[in-house]
Amino acid sequence: MRPAPATVQEVHVSHGEHPANPTLADGIRRATGVNAARCYQCGKCSAGCPMASEMSLRPHDILRLIQQDRKEQLLAGDAIWLCLTCETCTARCPNEVDPARVIDALREISLGDPEAAAAPRKIRAFHESFLKQIRRSGRIFEFGLVAGYKMRSGALFDDVSSAPGLLRRGKLPLTPKRIRAIPEIRRIFEFCQAAGNEAEEP
Repeated sequence: MRPAPATVQEVHVSHGEHPANPTLADGIRRATGVNAARCYQCGKCSAGCPMASEMSLRPHDILRLIQQDRKEQLLAGDAIWLCLTCETCTARCPNEVDPARVIDALREISLGDPEAAAAPRKIRAFHESFLKQIRRSGRIFEFGLVAGYKMRSGALFDDVSSAPGLLRRGKLPLTPKRIRAIPEIRRIFEFCQAAGNEAEEP
């Protein structure tokens, strides 16, 4: 059985076999098992990315900056936060580089770097609201998700005109449906939280 890749936090705190001055590519490889040097800039990942037109850095640009060890430029903008994690880039890569996994690792690095640009407020608000619904009910409760997102993001009146039609068609039920395995779901959340706290300790 293959050992799991190291976490991004382990990349920063572990010593021993690391190079004296590890590059960003070294950290990404330790955290994900992905060798960014395998990307030869064919552009297929960006050609299939549904968010490429919205991103200041497209997937192949992100891989190139990793190869060049330009961490500050990578983490200064919001490109890594606009990724939908649809994994189209990973499916299209002819060299099995897995850009989606790399971008996830960059997000984790960014969250631990005080000099990195913060995740855009609306994106963070959506993720927090989504995870809260999963923890509570084990599945998405659309009305609660929308309400939580609007309160966290401040976008209280965006798309408000759509609400009556959604309610009328039963697309926004007012009470959540819970799954049976909620205790197991919450244990997963607690395990992940404990692992994150442990990794942050010096």
